[in-house]
Amino acid sequence: MMKKVLTIFLIFNLLFISCKEEPKKENVPVKNSEFADLLKNYSEGKLKLNPTDATFIGDSRFDDSFPNVLSDGYQRERDAFHTKYVSKLEDFKDSDLTESEQMSKAVMAWDCKMALAQYSFKNDVYMPINQMWTINLIMTQWASGTSAQPFKTVENYNNWLKRLDQYNVWLQTAEERMKEGIEKGYVLPKSLITKVIPQFDALTTVKTSAEGITDVSEHLYYAPILAFPDSFSSENKEQLTEAYTKILMEKLLPSFRSMAFFLKSNYLSAGRESSGISDIPNGKAYYNHAIKFYTTTTMTADEIHDLGLKEVTRILTEMEKVKQQVGFNGELKEFFNYVRGNKELMPYTDPQEIIDNFNVIHNKMKPQLKKLFSNKPKAGFIVKQTEKFREASASAQYNPGSMDGKRPGVFYVPIPDASTYNVFSDEALFLHEAIPGHHYQISMTQENTELPDFRKTLWYSAYGEGWALYTESLGKELGLYTDPYQYFGMLGMEMHRAIRLVVDTGIHAKGWSREKAIQYSLDNEAEGEASITSEIERYMANPGQALSYKIGQLKIRELRANAEKQLGENFDIREFHNQILETGSIPLALLENKINDWIAAKQKK
Repeated sequence: MMKKVLTIFLIFNLLFISCKEEPKKENVPVKNSEFADLLKNYSEGKLKLNPTDATFIGDSRFDDSFPNVLSDGYQRERDAFHTKYVSKLEDFKDSDLTESEQMSKAVMAWDCKMALAQYSFKNDVYMPINQMWTINLIMTQWASGTSAQPFKTVENYNNWLKRLDQYNVWLQTAEERMKEGIEKGYVLPKSLITKVIPQFDALTTVKTSAEGITDVSEHLYYAPILAFPDSFSSENKEQLTEAYTKILMEKLLPSFRSMAFFLKSNYLSAGRESSGISDIPNGKAYYNHAIKFYTTTTMTADEIHDLGLKEVTRILTEMEKVKQQVGFNGELKEFFNYVRGNKELMPYTDPQEIIDNFNVIHNKMKPQLKKLFSNKPKAGFIVKQTEKFREASASAQYNPGSMDGKRPGVFYVPIPDASTYNVFSDEALFLHEAIPGHHYQISMTQENTELPDFRKTLWYSAYGEGWALYTESLGKELGLYTDPYQYFGMLGMEMHRAIRLVVDTGIHAKGWSREKAIQYSLDNEAEGEASITSEIERYMANPGQALSYKIGQLKIRELRANAEKQLGENFDIREFHNQILETGSIPLALLENKINDWIAAKQKK
């Protein structure tokens, strides 16, 4: 997901190519229309295979579709699609493509090969549900009527009904696949299952009168019916109310109840006592793949673990300086406990006060953005509290706006209890999730008219999360971190990502227990135990993803340091940021090549 194109850069590239090639009297490749068609067809094919992705970006053509991705037929279709495009790419020589097209070719090849590798493992088939990431949570979020699924027209409502009907099939298949998973050794750890159960329990509850009459009006999936647009006729409202009530009563509620019963009666008892993915069939190989998938590097688990330990040590030294600055007498671990429990850092009683504070942070740093960025997205942006049904196990997150800019990007903040919400890391959190982190990065990519469509929606975690973590370090340049506790919060968030390198590899490659990982985190950061526990369980649910943040950040820092060294007075931080952002999400090796080429080109001027 990423940024707006810089016309200046593109013109410069063309000039550079002309200057470089002219002495050789070679022709500069022109845009290849056949290759452009390939990119277009690939993008279209991916949206058809993944219609929920289309809905996320505001493409409503597939809003009524929800393919059963757990079926054998779908899996064959998906694998055939990616295999076909790997083969088609071989028809195009780099010498016949522009530099931009060569980048698209390399990105598509990586995208297809990683998809084929991911689906060669059966984790996603036999463990389709967890407490953090899976499609059931997205569907429930959409069901609220306040997310990506549109509810503005009668057609929108009917589309959602059709999608729900197909989703119900997926729910039933998921239960059957999870039963197969138990038999084959693919099952979640017990500690994660206990977090999934309440999520489904919440979807089984409906009001029943003393006379035995069921009332579904308070069910979350009924919410769109309570928010009909004024333009709907009485007939439309009546028809849709009847249809939504029927699908809830006859299909969704029975499926939710069946899943909840299965989770409690069968799945929990079958759950793993172990924490790491290595304990499922082919788990070690899967983790090696996950490392490559999420970091876009060839690093090993041992290399990442050792890097994490070094980063933890480095950041602890910086934290010690802040402890001394605020005059705290005691060990650093005691300071962590002090920060966790400091009531002065918990000044709010109402969630809206917390939301308002993030807007204050935005306004404070907004005037400084032009010092670091010459471009900004057109897309709107808002801050919202995370929905209650998923808040207990959620982390702060950013949801992109629509491709057309009509639906704003949303920074979601979980606030289970406003009175215990600690603000010490809020400035860094805003930079990461919002501006100039994910909102800048994703929106500018979506708005980049020079990128082919498929690259506007790609997400490589090492690039995306690496950029967002990198932006946290820009706080002082943006007029933030004047409060030492907020600077400590930034260090804390960086420490949090360094710890991830240690505990993720510890859990999945070195046999660490959930409890050992929690304790390591408690010993080295100021986050509360409840938050840390939720985070550790997140890593258990999605092996390798947590590695991407620090690996990506360190690479971008390395690229910036090298550019500053090589270019000296000719280094422009705004131009560097444009160079990072303009290509959208790409593997780190491709990003490094691009920045090195940019440096070389500037040195020749």
